[in-house]
Amino acid sequence: MTTVRAKKHLGQHFLTDKHTAQRIVSALKPEDRFDKVLEVGPGMGILSDFLLEDERFESWLVDVDAESVEFLKTKYSALDRRLIHGDFLLLDFRALFSGQLAIIGNFPYNISSQILFKVIDNRHQVVELVGMFQKEVAERCAAQPGGKDYGILSVFLQAYYHITYLFTVKAGAFNPPPKVLSGVIRLERNGVDRLTCNEELFRKIVKAGFNQRRKTLRNALSVIVNKTKMPNHPFLDLRAERLSVDNFVELTNEIEKSLK
Repeated sequence: MTTVRAKKHLGQHFLTDKHTAQRIVSALKPEDRFDKVLEVGPGMGILSDFLLEDERFESWLVDVDAESVEFLKTKYSALDRRLIHGDFLLLDFRALFSGQLAIIGNFPYNISSQILFKVIDNRHQVVELVGMFQKEVAERCAAQPGGKDYGILSVFLQAYYHITYLFTVKAGAFNPPPKVLSGVIRLERNGVDRLTCNEELFRKIVKAGFNQRRKTLRNALSVIVNKTKMPNHPFLDLRAERLSVDNFVELTNEIEKSLK
Protein backbone atom coordinates (compact mmCIF):
# COMPACT_ATOMS: atom_id res chain seq x y z
CA MET A 1 0.00 0.00 0.00
CA THR A 2 1.59 3.28 -1.12
CA THR A 3 -1.03 5.73 0.08
CA VAL A 4 -4.20 6.08 2.15
CA ARG A 5 -7.43 7.50 0.79
CA ALA A 6 -8.83 10.38 2.86
CA LYS A 7 -12.35 9.54 4.01
CA LYS A 8 -14.92 12.29 4.29
CA HIS A 9 -17.03 10.51 6.93
CA LEU A 10 -13.96 10.39 9.21
CA GLY A 11 -13.23 14.08 8.67
CA GLN A 12 -9.78 13.24 7.28
CA HIS A 13 -7.63 16.02 5.82
CA PHE A 14 -4.07 14.70 5.71
CA LEU A 15 -1.37 17.22 6.53
CA THR A 16 1.23 17.23 3.73
CA ASP A 17 3.47 20.13 4.75
CA LYS A 18 6.51 18.74 6.58
CA HIS A 19 7.56 22.10 8.01
CA THR A 20 4.17 22.45 9.71
CA ALA A 21 4.40 18.88 11.02
CA GLN A 22 7.82 19.59 12.51
CA ARG A 23 6.56 22.78 14.16
CA ILE A 24 3.68 20.88 15.77
CA VAL A 25 5.93 18.16 17.19
CA SER A 26 8.51 20.73 18.33
CA ALA A 27 5.80 22.46 20.38
CA LEU A 28 5.70 19.52 22.84
CA LYS A 29 7.34 20.38 26.18
CA PRO A 30 8.10 17.15 28.08
CA GLU A 31 10.42 18.66 30.74
CA ASP A 32 10.06 15.52 32.89
CA ARG A 33 6.26 15.86 33.01
CA PHE A 34 5.53 12.98 30.64
CA ASP A 35 7.45 10.23 28.88
CA LYS A 36 4.72 9.02 26.51
CA VAL A 37 2.96 10.77 23.63
CA LEU A 38 -0.22 9.47 22.02
CA GLU A 39 -0.88 10.62 18.47
CA VAL A 40 -4.52 10.65 17.40
CA GLY A 41 -5.39 9.96 13.76
CA PRO A 42 -1.86 9.69 12.31
CA GLY A 43 -3.13 9.00 8.78
CA MET A 44 0.00 8.36 6.75
CA GLY A 45 2.39 9.38 9.50
CA ILE A 46 3.65 12.86 8.67
CA LEU A 47 3.63 13.84 12.36
CA SER A 48 4.67 10.34 13.38
CA ASP A 49 7.91 10.62 11.38
CA PHE A 50 9.04 13.48 13.63
CA LEU A 51 7.59 11.97 16.80
CA LEU A 52 9.45 8.70 16.36
CA GLU A 53 12.74 10.56 15.84
CA ASP A 54 12.34 12.28 19.22
CA GLU A 55 14.04 10.34 22.01
CA ARG A 56 12.55 12.42 24.82
CA PHE A 57 9.45 10.23 24.91
CA GLU A 58 7.86 6.99 23.73
CA SER A 59 5.36 7.47 20.91
CA TRP A 60 2.03 5.67 20.57
CA LEU A 61 -0.40 5.96 17.66
CA VAL A 62 -4.15 5.37 17.54
CA ASP A 63 -6.33 5.45 14.43
CA VAL A 64 -9.90 4.32 13.84
CA ASP A 65 -9.25 3.90 10.10
CA ALA A 66 -8.28 0.31 9.24
CA GLU A 67 -6.62 1.41 5.99
CA SER A 68 -4.37 3.86 7.86
CA VAL A 69 -3.48 1.24 10.46
CA GLU A 70 -2.45 -1.27 7.78
CA PHE A 71 -0.35 1.38 6.06
CA LEU A 72 1.34 2.36 9.34
CA LYS A 73 1.99 -1.27 10.32
CA THR A 74 4.12 -1.59 7.22
CA LYS A 75 5.75 1.82 7.61
CA TYR A 76 6.54 1.43 11.32
CA SER A 77 6.82 -2.32 11.85
CA ALA A 78 8.69 -1.86 15.14
CA LEU A 79 5.74 -0.12 16.83
CA ASP A 80 3.85 -3.37 17.48
CA ARG A 81 1.34 -2.79 20.34
CA ARG A 82 2.08 0.94 20.31
CA LEU A 83 0.02 1.17 17.11
CA ILE A 84 -3.61 0.88 18.16
CA HIS A 85 -6.52 0.26 15.81
CA GLY A 86 -9.35 1.86 17.75
CA ASP A 87 -11.47 4.87 18.55
CA PHE A 88 -9.62 7.48 20.63
CA LEU A 89 -12.90 8.51 22.26
CA LEU A 90 -13.31 4.99 23.68
CA LEU A 91 -9.74 4.45 24.92
CA ASP A 92 -9.16 3.60 28.57
CA PHE A 93 -6.06 5.64 29.38
CA ARG A 94 -5.59 4.05 32.80
CA ALA A 95 -5.46 0.58 31.26
CA LEU A 96 -2.98 1.63 28.57
CA PHE A 97 -0.69 4.03 30.42
CA SER A 98 0.58 3.84 33.99
CA GLY A 99 1.75 7.45 34.18
CA GLN A 100 1.17 10.85 32.64
CA LEU A 101 1.15 11.49 28.92
CA ALA A 102 0.75 14.07 26.21
CA ILE A 103 -1.62 13.92 23.25
CA ILE A 104 -0.85 15.25 19.79
CA GLY A 105 -2.65 15.23 16.50
CA ASN A 106 -4.12 16.77 13.41
CA PHE A 107 -7.55 16.14 14.85
CA PRO A 108 -10.66 15.36 12.77
CA TYR A 109 -12.65 18.60 12.86
CA ASN A 110 -16.02 16.84 13.10
CA ILE A 111 -15.22 15.46 16.58
CA SER A 112 -12.93 18.17 17.94
CA SER A 113 -15.16 19.10 20.89
CA GLN A 114 -15.55 15.43 21.86
CA ILE A 115 -11.77 15.03 21.79
CA LEU A 116 -11.30 18.02 24.08
CA PHE A 117 -13.94 16.83 26.56
CA LYS A 118 -12.24 13.40 26.57
CA VAL A 119 -9.03 15.19 27.53
CA ILE A 120 -10.77 17.10 30.34
CA ASP A 121 -12.23 13.84 31.67
CA ASN A 122 -8.71 12.36 31.73
CA ARG A 123 -6.92 15.49 32.95
CA HIS A 124 -5.17 13.64 35.80
CA GLN A 125 -3.18 11.72 33.17
CA VAL A 126 -3.17 14.06 30.18
CA VAL A 127 -0.78 16.83 31.21
CA GLU A 128 -0.32 18.33 27.75
CA LEU A 129 -1.95 18.46 24.34
CA VAL A 130 -0.60 19.94 21.13
CA GLY A 131 -3.01 19.77 18.28
CA MET A 132 -4.53 21.20 15.16
CA PHE A 133 -8.20 22.12 15.04
CA GLN A 134 -10.44 24.23 12.88
CA LYS A 135 -9.19 27.79 13.53
CA GLU A 136 -12.50 28.89 15.08
CA VAL A 137 -12.37 26.03 17.60
CA ALA A 138 -8.72 26.70 18.42
CA GLU A 139 -9.51 30.38 19.00
CA ARG A 140 -12.49 29.45 21.18
CA CYS A 141 -10.29 27.28 23.39
CA ALA A 142 -7.81 30.08 23.99
CA ALA A 143 -10.34 32.95 24.15
CA GLN A 144 -10.34 35.28 27.15
CA PRO A 145 -13.44 36.64 28.94
CA GLY A 146 -15.32 39.42 27.21
CA GLY A 147 -15.18 38.29 23.59
CA LYS A 148 -17.62 36.50 21.31
CA ASP A 149 -15.29 33.46 21.02
CA TYR A 150 -15.31 32.89 24.79
CA GLY A 151 -17.76 30.13 25.71
CA ILE A 152 -18.41 26.81 27.42
CA LEU A 153 -15.35 25.11 25.92
CA SER A 154 -13.11 28.05 26.92
CA VAL A 155 -14.21 27.90 30.57
CA PHE A 156 -14.12 24.11 30.94
CA LEU A 157 -10.65 23.83 29.38
CA GLN A 158 -9.16 26.85 31.13
CA ALA A 159 -10.34 25.52 34.48
CA TYR A 160 -7.63 22.84 34.24
CA TYR A 161 -5.23 23.92 31.47
CA HIS A 162 -3.14 26.89 30.38
CA ILE A 163 -3.87 27.37 26.68
CA THR A 164 -1.63 28.95 24.05
CA TYR A 165 -2.65 29.65 20.46
CA LEU A 166 0.54 28.80 18.55
CA PHE A 167 -0.01 29.41 14.84
CA THR A 168 -2.45 29.29 11.91
CA VAL A 169 -2.22 26.78 9.04
CA LYS A 170 -3.62 27.48 5.57
CA ALA A 171 -5.76 25.01 3.65
CA GLY A 172 -3.01 24.34 1.09
CA ALA A 173 -1.02 22.39 3.70
CA PHE A 174 -3.55 19.53 3.51
CA ASN A 175 -4.81 16.92 1.09
CA PRO A 176 -7.68 17.28 0.48
CA PRO A 177 -7.63 20.95 1.52
CA PRO A 178 -10.34 21.84 4.08
CA LYS A 179 -12.66 24.77 3.41
CA VAL A 180 -11.46 26.52 6.57
CA LEU A 181 -8.24 27.72 8.15
CA SER A 182 -6.70 25.61 10.90
CA GLY A 183 -5.13 26.59 14.20
CA VAL A 184 -2.57 24.83 16.40
CA ILE A 185 -2.86 25.16 20.18
CA ARG A 186 -1.03 23.82 23.22
CA LEU A 187 -2.77 22.84 26.46
CA GLU A 188 -0.66 22.51 29.63
CA ARG A 189 -2.04 21.37 32.97
CA ASN A 190 -2.30 24.29 35.38
CA GLY A 191 -1.99 22.37 38.65
CA VAL A 192 -5.70 22.51 39.57
CA ASP A 193 -6.73 19.01 40.63
CA ARG A 194 -10.21 20.02 41.71
CA LEU A 195 -12.03 23.31 41.59
CA THR A 196 -12.79 24.87 44.96
CA CYS A 197 -16.51 24.49 44.38
CA ASN A 198 -19.13 21.88 43.54
CA GLU A 199 -17.86 20.90 40.09
CA GLU A 200 -21.15 19.41 38.94
CA LEU A 201 -22.99 22.63 39.80
CA PHE A 202 -20.17 24.65 38.21
CA ARG A 203 -20.69 22.80 34.92
CA LYS A 204 -24.46 23.33 35.05
CA ILE A 205 -24.02 27.06 35.71
CA VAL A 206 -21.49 27.53 32.90
CA LYS A 207 -23.67 25.63 30.40
CA ALA A 208 -26.85 27.45 31.38
CA GLY A 209 -25.11 30.82 31.27
CA PHE A 210 -23.72 30.38 27.77
CA ASN A 211 -26.77 28.60 26.38
CA GLN A 212 -28.56 31.94 26.78
CA ARG A 213 -25.52 34.17 26.50
CA ARG A 214 -27.50 37.29 25.53
CA LYS A 215 -29.23 37.24 28.91
CA THR A 216 -27.79 38.27 32.25
CA LEU A 217 -26.84 35.34 34.43
CA ARG A 218 -29.74 36.11 36.77
CA ASN A 219 -32.13 35.34 33.92
CA ALA A 220 -30.10 32.61 32.23
CA LEU A 221 -29.66 30.66 35.49
CA SER A 222 -33.36 30.70 36.35
CA VAL A 223 -33.53 27.24 34.75
CA ILE A 224 -31.34 26.02 37.65
CA VAL A 225 -32.28 28.32 40.54
CA ASN A 226 -35.53 30.06 41.27
CA LYS A 227 -34.91 33.81 41.06
CA THR A 228 -36.29 34.27 44.56
CA LYS A 229 -33.52 32.02 45.92
CA MET A 230 -30.66 33.61 44.01
CA PRO A 231 -28.00 35.38 46.09
CA ASN A 232 -27.52 39.13 45.82
CA HIS A 233 -24.28 38.94 43.86
CA PRO A 234 -23.00 41.42 41.24
CA PHE A 235 -21.93 38.63 38.84
CA LEU A 236 -25.59 37.77 38.31
CA ASP A 237 -26.10 41.13 36.60
CA LEU A 238 -23.47 40.27 33.98
CA ARG A 239 -23.56 38.02 30.93
CA ALA A 240 -21.67 34.70 31.08
CA GLU A 241 -18.99 35.88 28.66
CA ARG A 242 -17.78 38.46 31.20
CA LEU A 243 -16.84 35.91 33.88
CA SER A 244 -13.45 34.22 34.25
CA VAL A 245 -13.06 30.67 35.57
CA ASP A 246 -12.40 32.05 39.07
CA ASN A 247 -15.53 34.22 38.81
CA PHE A 248 -17.62 31.17 37.90
CA VAL A 249 -16.14 29.28 40.86
CA GLU A 250 -17.06 32.14 43.20
CA LEU A 251 -20.58 32.35 41.77
CA THR A 252 -21.03 28.58 42.08
CA ASN A 253 -20.17 28.74 45.78
CA GLU A 254 -22.59 31.62 46.36
CA ILE A 255 -25.41 29.82 44.54
CA GLU A 256 -24.76 26.59 46.39
CA LYS A 257 -25.06 28.47 49.72
CA SER A 258 -28.40 29.92 48.61
CA LEU A 259 -29.72 26.43 47.77
CA LYS A 260 -29.14 25.04 51.28
